[in-house]
Amino acid sequence: MEWCPSNWGRLVTRSPHWWLRLDGEYIALKVGGRQYRQHVDDDGRVQVLPGFFWSRIELKTEDGTALSVGGLPNRKAAQLAAAVQEALFARTTRGRKALFATILEQIQAWLSAADSLTDRSHDARRWITHEQQQALLAERPALPLQPRELERLFLDEDVHDDLHSDSHRAALDALHDWQLDWPAVWAEANAAMATRELVLAKDFLDRVESKPLTEEQARAVICFDNRVQVVASAGSGKTSTMVAKAAYAIDRGFVEPERIVMLAFNKDAAKELEERAQRSFDRLGMGDTVVEARTFHALGLAIVAKATGRKPDIPEWAVDSSLGFHKLAELVDDLKDRSIHFRTQWDMFRLVFGRDLPPFGAEMLADGFDRDGTPYIRTLQGERVKSLEECVIADWLFYNGVAYDYERRYEFDTATDTHRQYRPDFYYPDAELYHEHFALDADGQPPKHFANYAEGISWKRQQHAARGTALVETTSFGLRSGHALEHLAGKLGDSDVQLDPNPDRELPNEGAKPMPDADLIGLMRTFIAHAKSNCLTLDDMAARLRQMPEDQFKERHRRFLEIAGPVFQAWDNALADEDGIDFEDMLNMAAGILEQGRYESPYDLVMADEFQDASRARARLCRALVNRPGRHLFAVGDDWQSINRFAGADVSVMTGFREWMGHGQVLKLEQTFRCPQELCDISSRFISRNPAQIAKTVRSATPAIGPVLQAFQMTRREEVQDGVRQYLAQLHQQLLSGAVPQGRDGRVRVFVLGRYRADRNAVPADWKTAFGSTMEVEFLTAHRSKGREADYVILPGMVNRGFPSLRSDDPVLSLAMPDGDTYPLSEERRLFYVALTRARRSVAMFTLQGKRSPFLDELVAEGVVEVTGISGAAINEERCPVCKVGVFVERNGPHGAFRSCSSYPLCHNKPKGGRRY
Repeated sequence: MEWCPSNWGRLVTRSPHWWLRLDGEYIALKVGGRQYRQHVDDDGRVQVLPGFFWSRIELKTEDGTALSVGGLPNRKAAQLAAAVQEALFARTTRGRKALFATILEQIQAWLSAADSLTDRSHDARRWITHEQQQALLAERPALPLQPRELERLFLDEDVHDDLHSDSHRAALDALHDWQLDWPAVWAEANAAMATRELVLAKDFLDRVESKPLTEEQARAVICFDNRVQVVASAGSGKTSTMVAKAAYAIDRGFVEPERIVMLAFNKDAAKELEERAQRSFDRLGMGDTVVEARTFHALGLAIVAKATGRKPDIPEWAVDSSLGFHKLAELVDDLKDRSIHFRTQWDMFRLVFGRDLPPFGAEMLADGFDRDGTPYIRTLQGERVKSLEECVIADWLFYNGVAYDYERRYEFDTATDTHRQYRPDFYYPDAELYHEHFALDADGQPPKHFANYAEGISWKRQQHAARGTALVETTSFGLRSGHALEHLAGKLGDSDVQLDPNPDRELPNEGAKPMPDADLIGLMRTFIAHAKSNCLTLDDMAARLRQMPEDQFKERHRRFLEIAGPVFQAWDNALADEDGIDFEDMLNMAAGILEQGRYESPYDLVMADEFQDASRARARLCRALVNRPGRHLFAVGDDWQSINRFAGADVSVMTGFREWMGHGQVLKLEQTFRCPQELCDISSRFISRNPAQIAKTVRSATPAIGPVLQAFQMTRREEVQDGVRQYLAQLHQQLLSGAVPQGRDGRVRVFVLGRYRADRNAVPADWKTAFGSTMEVEFLTAHRSKGREADYVILPGMVNRGFPSLRSDDPVLSLAMPDGDTYPLSEERRLFYVALTRARRSVAMFTLQGKRSPFLDELVAEGVVEVTGISGAAINEERCPVCKVGVFVERNGPHGAFRSCSSYPLCHNKPKGGRRY
């Protein structure tokens, strides 16, 4: 078809002579003796612009030249516009058909690969691993259309001749499959495979251990993803699951025996794993099979030795916790001998900063209570002060040899009919200086529940200003940040009162007992272990300190770091003197070698036992061992039983398993073979109050034999052993009479579990002579009982400030533990849970009158146990509402009988009307 202007059109529009020809998808325009050829597309290169009688044609060539011709009658222009649109439509339809064909081919190719993976896994009875899924998802082509545009293309009637044809229905099915949530599809396929495998491998799963595996255990064995964590309840058979996993991997041909390693925390645990595995192999007729069980220590050493050609030396004191404590004590003593400054700062921390401050405005844990019920803290000098902050100031003054009076009467009479005589917090007679410590935050605001506090501050300031007495002020914020003591030292210096820090200053007998050296050394050892495990330098931890919230006791953390620096260096120097490294250094060195590719891990399946007690260095080594494609990590543990923070354990590596490993399956063993259901329920509710713990529902088919939980109260600590003897005597008689069934080997096993070794005194010395025919009694600390079980468990030390220990979770550890557990007494709660769940039958707790453990209080408040006398008689007593620990007891005084708190002299409270004449 060809178009040209009319004569009138050319004259009126003054257009040159031209003609235009449309040839398929091309336009040819000849004007002024020159011809142009342009492809018709949809980007506006050809435009027909109608006028009153004639239209103008605009053409933009590929080289950017713009042409404009006119004089084409509107009727013919309309025909040209229609022809151009028809050409455009034809071209667009062909393009969309080609686009559809390309996209469909890409979709079908990827779906074919996905189907192939699923089919291979189905036929081979294998798990579709995370690595396989990610590799396939990485190959998934990026289509040029969004999902909605993609659907329009597949349903475009102008593109497809027949939307109902078989071929197009197949294309629509492909589009549907393409848009599926493929990780969810693979998860369903894996779940179906596992269910099918439970049947196909039933004979193996029933024979691999002495008893058939439970379905939970079997599913953990079958799940062969790249990273798997099994959260195993106490007594749920985690060792059986590990051993069965190794045997299953070998039997199915997934992994060669020499490519498997089982990692344990000590030699005894590694030996048990190896022996259990060998018994399993013998049972299955695989007697020649050997799987390696190693400690983290041995494996790390071997990696470093093979990669460097030199086996590092780790002194025994750098591995054994007891030897490490004594070594550190020697190093600290040496630092004290060589440096007066260090000794001064070390003892300053012990005496002045041994206790952390509660959050600003929070209730403090009092040392005692005055007659009016006011809580107090005892200072080194023996005063009773009203807050921990005032105690820090008083102890700092005492340590520095500054004479002071606490709450001495103001030298001017201020008493009125509504106000008592003013008593400033501190007075310094050598400086004639008063000191008020105000509970004010960084913004100068008191806690919200401090009524009329600001008015009181103003009144005190006015008194000093009006009467010309010198006043120095400090605040809560200043004390926590460190500015307050610096400011106070300056004011005292201005008055010629010089500080005289003296570690040898004699402590008054009536004063508070400072933090023991042993506690600070133990804290320092734990701190070093965590810092090294996390590869943190002192500068790193100083940076963390600067980022801490302002309401925390940053000055205490700063002073701890100040003494930690020399101790840290002395520890490393001692290692260097023996040409050695410590355990954490070695683990990180081994992990670094693997991460850098300097050594190829020889294992395809790495199995880690007791993963809840892994340090970050151990977790890093596990991760590095499987950081190549086709490797598998199988970590088993129970975060509810993570109790070795003092040895470097970090529960967050288990509660944050997926974050640590990048991905992972988290399975649970919730059926226990140990505790009766009632004890499972009680202990589970107790530990689960910490929201950071992994949730699980523990189930048991173990029948209850007698009460699962008992609590007995004695009057004095000296009576506990006799109470335990009476408990054992009653159990002895029940066993002899047959009222209670015998144990597994004829005698029942009884654990006496102490929070401390000193609790050993609760075990009757003559138990073997008196009761040995029916029972075996063994004392263990709660920590040592981990992994053990007995028919009966006795907890002799359920007393306030005993179990739980208040020193186990020192906040300074947060500097070395980036993801530390902040729930109050979290480590002690887990330790108590461990103690409870050692019992196959029953737990008996012993407490003292007026000194009941808050953990026992918690169980009583829940209604799961009643505290009685050893005879079972109910105890009717009234708890002191002031100290909330003691109870009101009968006493005799000069004026007759009366009732008062059993915590006297720490608490002076008496009930109203408590005196009888």
